[in-house]
Amino acid sequence: MQSEQIKQGVERAPNRSLLYALGMTEEDMSRPLIGVVSSYNEIVPGHMNLDKITEAVRAGVLEAGGYPVVFPAIAVCDGIAMGHVGMKYSLVTRDLICDSTEAMAIAHQFDGLVMIPNCDKNVPGLLMASARLNLPTVFVSGGPMLAGHLRDGRRTCLSHMFEAVGAYHAGTMNGAEVLDYEENACPSCGSCSGMYTANSMNCLCEAIGMALPGNGTIPAPYSARLRLAKKAGMQVMEMVRRDIRPRDIMTPAAFHNAETVDMALGCSTNTMLHLPAIAHEAGVEIDLDMANEISARTPNLCHLAPAGDTFMEDLDQAGGVSAVMKELLDAGLLDPSLITVTGHTVGENIAHAVNLNPEIIRPLSSPYSATGGIAVLKGNLAPDGCVVKQSAVAPSMMVHEGPARVFDSEDDAIQAIYQKQIFPGDVVIIRYEGPKGGPGMREMLNPTSAIVGMGLGESVALITDGRFSGATRGASIGHVSPEAAAGGTIALIREGDRIRIDIPAHSISVLVSDEELEARRQAWTCPPPKVTTGYLARYAKLVSSADRGAILT
Repeated sequence: MQSEQIKQGVERAPNRSLLYALGMTEEDMSRPLIGVVSSYNEIVPGHMNLDKITEAVRAGVLEAGGYPVVFPAIAVCDGIAMGHVGMKYSLVTRDLICDSTEAMAIAHQFDGLVMIPNCDKNVPGLLMASARLNLPTVFVSGGPMLAGHLRDGRRTCLSHMFEAVGAYHAGTMNGAEVLDYEENACPSCGSCSGMYTANSMNCLCEAIGMALPGNGTIPAPYSARLRLAKKAGMQVMEMVRRDIRPRDIMTPAAFHNAETVDMALGCSTNTMLHLPAIAHEAGVEIDLDMANEISARTPNLCHLAPAGDTFMEDLDQAGGVSAVMKELLDAGLLDPSLITVTGHTVGENIAHAVNLNPEIIRPLSSPYSATGGIAVLKGNLAPDGCVVKQSAVAPSMMVHEGPARVFDSEDDAIQAIYQKQIFPGDVVIIRYEGPKGGPGMREMLNPTSAIVGMGLGESVALITDGRFSGATRGASIGHVSPEAAAGGTIALIREGDRIRIDIPAHSISVLVSDEELEARRQAWTCPPPKVTTGYLARYAKLVSSADRGAILT
């Protein structure tokens, strides 16, 4: 066992003396030392229940013969951080989480790990750490929030809440109606109830094989979530005994499976940042072009919020991620032979899964669309690519051409939208919000929700080198690479330039000649950095472009 480095031999007597100070017994010293990485805190609704999950994991580890030791991982609530400087600190926490977990695990020589994440950057950060450390590891998340209910009985969620603010500014909703959403959109603990980034990544933990079946969908308040956590604690001991490690699981074929499930579920565009970053830590290289190849042969089977009016609890009742994977497996779209944290293969895990509601999980014979939920677009506006959640785009906006309305920050754009300065047909450009330019690549849920809430969701597009919340819907195109701060074409666009978007053709262009763009490039100078001190300044110096997963180099 790796923990023998701190427990065995007379030379380690000082180390053992400190373990005794923790209350460990001589009998405990003989057990595998299991790190339980708890992301519990009291500011993130998706994490407020993780103390209970942590206790269940500890019980499972103890029951299976290990010695559990809890240590923390940070997490940011993207919804609370939205719309102000705090959002600059969302994506960047992914690498802090990964690095700090690495430091704790190696410094204390754990034999295995149970990761307890839940929200947006916390999940990929811990997946990155698990791949980097390559210790036997099981994931168990805190689970999704239940859908809310308005006073009239309609179900609702966080994306509706953001759109209600836009409707208020448009004059189509009054203050009392906004308050109804405010008080009822988020009724319980858990990651927000639609197929947003947190739930997307928790589902993909199952798809890639790093979590037990049910991890992505069992609601946070349900006792079944505690039972799952206890089983995760027990299962890590089986992985230690069998020496099954993350890099045995997270192979190129496993990432292929994960992206296939991603397309079928209609996951958040943020998965296109996180999967490449996780793969990089696992020694696997994937690129954006892979997404279009997989999407071309993977039907979109689910339309959860924001794409539709169903929620994570509905997906759970319909059979969960396992039922979606079974549909894909029966069509020959998944590799069933891959080992997972259960100790069994993908095929064995889902052999008895059943689709209990073909309206929630469409069968392959009647999908929502013949292609997957995400598309990557390229063209002179984004030579290295950009990303759109095509399953949440209105049919009328799949092909669009209009004049550019150019803003050098999210704040300027949101002000123009609320002041009714954006009109049908416009293409809103928000730049200098990328990984380096932001810095931190803010989510643009406020402007996209304002556009939808003000009745422009089927007539206005938004393009940015920033990114979007999984709660965003509409013709919202992000991750433009190269970003403006790196001299990408998006930095050269001028007010009124014609922009053409063709999502089915995977094309995005500014209708300006190459000669004119080159002249503009020669005249362009990068604005001074927005942040010059602290972690964000260091991050800006190290971060790569969005098409590479915004990894640190």
